[in-house]
Amino acid sequence: MTALAPAPVTRPTPASGVIEWFAGTDHKSVGVRLGVTAFVFFLAAGVLALLMRSELAEPGMQLVSRNTYNQLFTMHGSLMIYVAITPLALALGTYIVPLQVGAAEILAPRVALVGYWLLLAGGITMCTGFLTTHGAARAGWTAFDPLSDSVNSPGTGMDLWIIGVTLAALGATLVAACVLGTILVRRAPGMTMLRIPVFCWAMLVTCLMVVMSFPVLVVAMALLYVDRHFGGVFEGAGGAVAYQHLFWFYGHPVVYVMFFPFVGAVAEVVATFSRKRFFGYKAIVLSLLVFAAISMSVWAHHMFATGQVKNQYFALTSMLLVLPAGVEYFDMIGTMMGGAILLRTPMLFALGFLIQFLVGGLSGIFVASPPLDYHVHDTFVIVAHFHYTLFAGSVFAFFAAVYYWWPKMTGRMLGEGLGKLQFWVMVIGTNLTFMPMFFLGNDGMVRRIADYTPQTGWQHLNEVATLGSYLIAVSVAIFCVNVFRSLRAGTPAGGDPWEGQTLEWATSSPPPRHNFDRLPPVRSHAPLLDLREERQARGAGAPA
Repeated sequence: MTALAPAPVTRPTPASGVIEWFAGTDHKSVGVRLGVTAFVFFLAAGVLALLMRSELAEPGMQLVSRNTYNQLFTMHGSLMIYVAITPLALALGTYIVPLQVGAAEILAPRVALVGYWLLLAGGITMCTGFLTTHGAARAGWTAFDPLSDSVNSPGTGMDLWIIGVTLAALGATLVAACVLGTILVRRAPGMTMLRIPVFCWAMLVTCLMVVMSFPVLVVAMALLYVDRHFGGVFEGAGGAVAYQHLFWFYGHPVVYVMFFPFVGAVAEVVATFSRKRFFGYKAIVLSLLVFAAISMSVWAHHMFATGQVKNQYFALTSMLLVLPAGVEYFDMIGTMMGGAILLRTPMLFALGFLIQFLVGGLSGIFVASPPLDYHVHDTFVIVAHFHYTLFAGSVFAFFAAVYYWWPKMTGRMLGEGLGKLQFWVMVIGTNLTFMPMFFLGNDGMVRRIADYTPQTGWQHLNEVATLGSYLIAVSVAIFCVNVFRSLRAGTPAGGDPWEGQTLEWATSSPPPRHNFDRLPPVRSHAPLLDLREERQARGAGAPA
């Protein structure tokens, strides 16, 4: 069969205008709405982070009160985890997975739409706490009991936070179930499970973790609400530990929910811009499955300092995570070796992810050792570790995915010059912000404090970290300018500007309502690369 040429660029018709925006069930529309909403919450959480970093730049209270600072760090973490990074990951899956498996639509599109609205409602509900008498929640994004009980966190702001988290978790669960079902039952003819793209495997394990762990968070929130108003649920030291068990059974898998989809996106970018088939496809599939299984079993390594868990078991399983992670890195490097690497903007962000996430991953093995964790528990070492995984890692990979799939979603290219400028400013800002935190934490600076004394000697490193946060803000502003320019007058992309390997590049940019008029044969996880290789083989064998 001859190679399938991408269909000409088409523009979606403005079906029903406002009604389509609010009630349209096309998976592409839902994915875009979810992604835009999550990015707005990402920007809001970033503003809160800038306020915190500005406060910590010098000793003393300059900008906000201690109570307000507690609200800032709680809502920053809450927005990022519950309604920014997690939905961004699910938004990519909602948009891309049906295209990659050759489906005309996501499974149960109305359910996915309900999931989106629940996520939006959850984020708004959390934020309305700022309008209440006692202010927004201030017990941290984990809401540990008794910090979150009615005595330590009075007022309706904490109740609104609990309701918002519950809505967001329910919404994410519905969206993940739809994406998971699409992979399992909506694949194109010939696309066996071992022929789905790496990104789809990453979304599959992500969605499995969501449907297994997020309902536990819903239960924990319901019990916390009951405890705040009626008591008798989380009482005494045993109650506090019981809450942590429930929370971290969600809290550890969610880290990988915010990681795996972006690993899959980076795998697609690396293969495409190395001009090679992805190396070790079956190995990375196995590593993703093993990684997900182990990550569901290590929740209590966050609880070493409680003295109420079996440290040996949770330390061992935590350290075992390095094995599947190493396979993924090996496969990425193997894909690039010998390839004709193109350093376009998506590839730069993918490489930034691979290098910087390594810092976060290795520091995670460090804190998986109980004796070391006792020393750095609840210090800025944990803040640095967490942000090297989720910002220096996942957010960089998110931008790699956006620059890669933006032409498919909009039919236009993002500017290369602005993209590369954003990358380098973000690299410098990220490392200036989070690298000093390792040293601050090792020197004794605990997290969740609004002030410190001049005698600690922490001011200079905090000033560097604050400067870095401002550079991150500049880099995000550059991205927003790039998006605006692309939507107004971006270069037309065509159906396949990158010479992609998977099915989404076999249709127009943006795709039509039901994605495909026809599909190429699927013989591997890279069907378009198969067609190019067949065409090259026929050309090489033709008589002169």
